Amino acid sequence: MARAKFSMWGLCLIMILVLVHYQLQGAQGADAVPGLGINWGALASHPLSPHIVVNMLKDNGIKKVKLFDADSWVVSALSGTDIEVMVGIPNDQLSKFAGSSKDAEHWVKENVTKHIHGHHHVGGVNIRYVSVGNEPFMEDYKGMYVKTTLPAMQNIQNAIDKAGLGDKVKVTTALNADVYTSPTDKPSDGEFRSDVRDAIQQILSFLHQRDSPFLVNIYPFLSLFKNENFPKELAFFDGQGQTIDDKNAQYTNVFDANLDTLVWSLKKAGYPDMRIVVGEIGWPTDGNKNANPHNAKRFYQGLLKKMESKKGTPLRPGAMDMYLFSLSDEDLKSIEPGNFERHWGIFRYDGRPKFPIDFSGQGQDQWPVAAKGVVYQDRKWCVLNSDVKDLSKVPNALDFACGGADCTSLGLGCSCENLDLAGNASFAFNQYFQTRDQDVEACNFNGLATIVTQDPSRGSCLFPVEIESRSDMKMEDSKTLGQEQSCFREQKQKCELNLETGIIAKALKRLYLRYGKR
Repeated sequence: MARAKFSMWGLCLIMILVLVHYQLQGAQGADAVPGLGINWGALASHPLSPHIVVNMLKDNGIKKVKLFDADSWVVSALSGTDIEVMVGIPNDQLSKFAGSSKDAEHWVKENVTKHIHGHHHVGGVNIRYVSVGNEPFMEDYKGMYVKTTLPAMQNIQNAIDKAGLGDKVKVTTALNADVYTSPTDKPSDGEFRSDVRDAIQQILSFLHQRDSPFLVNIYPFLSLFKNENFPKELAFFDGQGQTIDDKNAQYTNVFDANLDTLVWSLKKAGYPDMRIVVGEIGWPTDGNKNANPHNAKRFYQGLLKKMESKKGTPLRPGAMDMYLFSLSDEDLKSIEPGNFERHWGIFRYDGRPKFPIDFSGQGQDQWPVAAKGVVYQDRKWCVLNSDVKDLSKVPNALDFACGGADCTSLGLGCSCENLDLAGNASFAFNQYFQTRDQDVEACNFNGLATIVTQDPSRGSCLFPVEIESRSDMKMEDSKTLGQEQSCFREQKQKCELNLETGIIAKALKRLYLRYGKR
């Protein structure tokens, strides 16, 4: 009897422990599907604290992260986590490292070796790759980085070897999918672009020699964006569209066709078995008629199920490695390609998820774990004063505000498309106000604006409250803010805010020179 009683209590204890285990696992999120990583960009006026982001990565079971530089504050936050890290070297530094092995050695010492060897006894950072350049062969650059990319890669790899890390840290470069093309749109006709073919051939030789992967960015969304006649269903993975036949291979989505076009290009270049890693792939949620949370959820659900199944593509069956783009929205990204560029985040600017996504690839309709410990500024917003009856001056003020803040949610097909003129002005005023840390001087617009404490958000149109953030990109230049306001008050015919005096513009100009069009 005593034995039976003990067994019952033991069984209850086991059940309790199992329940606690699954509750904790649910709170932290299951491990992401093997091979899955995520891009962590920093082109935001108020980026999340790196420690908050790292905890968010761990809570969601994400074990690989790709950075676009090697910012010490960010990289240090990954110490002791065992999260696999790819650091980056921006395009504007390629010529420097191509021309100087000493500069390359110094960079490796400060940005790789120091972090790998640990911080304050916390443990090292698991740096495994350095991406030298970001899409340096993209057609839009017109060959600007073709001659410096490989020499920079070689000098960085030599510096890594000299530091005794050659077996652990590999060098590659992130290439846009426009480096290869097919005149018939069939994968088997794929080959590398003629203007970069020789340079690519040399890079392939380097990658092969060092056993480094070919890193490529593939965006099915852009196929849809660039071509109004593109079959929409081909951008997704649920097989609801047409099938493309090519040499006994069948394609039901553009991702498979794109990646196999690369496989054919590599085969023709003499490297049929080179390992491929997808450096960027994702779907935006605003700024375009096809960019919304519904489509993003559908895209990621299909993509992650595909990864979990290890089905691969017709020419590359098996497990895949890829980095989702991206972790959170970045309001300082260039919008030259389109307004959607600032809305690639799976999470909002404050670390709140936008839609359900199951990183494990099981296809569960579950929300990811949001960022914890985020501190918001005061709950107040800047809107068009309801006492204003003459709206003739509003368009001018709206344009001015959007010249110095992110208004990419406005417009046809966007989350705020249903706002009237007054609503558009309020949204623009608030964006300008929040970006400048709710400075009272940033909510005036010649008396058109006022500060309110009731949330003016409407339906899908979110009027944000900015977060507290420590960043050199924050809008802390009060002198420049004064210049902006003076410029607006004087109503100059061409107050080129976004080119000359704008705080945002200064950051954008600095970032563009550093990162290019990313």
